[in-house]
Amino acid sequence: MEIVTKRFLLRDFIQEDEPAFMAYHADPKYAEFCAPEEVSPNRTRELLHLFGQWATESPRRNYQLAIRDRRKLHDLIGCGGLRREGYGAEQAELGIELAPQFWGRYAYAIEIAQALIQFGFRDLGLKEIRGVSVSANLRVTRLAQRYGFVEIGPRPSPSWMTARGWSQTEWQLTREAWEHLSAV
Repeated sequence: MEIVTKRFLLRDFIQEDEPAFMAYHADPKYAEFCAPEEVSPNRTRELLHLFGQWATESPRRNYQLAIRDRRKLHDLIGCGGLRREGYGAEQAELGIELAPQFWGRYAYAIEIAQALIQFGFRDLGLKEIRGVSVSANLRVTRLAQRYGFVEIGPRPSPSWMTARGWSQTEWQLTREAWEHLSAV
């Protein structure tokens, strides 16, 4: 599975991605918006194993893809995907994570989000894409709003998040809204 953009290759994870994935998950900047158990080495390895299982699903419901710079294929930028687990057949949750050294750089997240949203609506036939963000992560809020996601409300927040005064927000983008914005 591959999605190609002007600058990036999004593809299923391979064994060679593990060291870079482990490294950015261990970065304290990355861990800022995560529960401590979410960034443990064991959890990070479990995620890679899960992504590998998803790649072999038939029919495939979940896509979590490694993001590589097409000019420097040895650079793992992060990962992103669409996950239908827990959603209806025509819905998915969008998730993008970038290694901290790529945060706020050269519209990386904008290009990656565009590719995943197009893949979801055009190739997977989705009618709705959702996302969840941490209230303190304003970059994600701006990205969601840029693509026409609308806030559909708060979600129950885990205790580590509420202890910091943060909450979770759920976002929704319908195919109709995306098509309308794309036509403008």
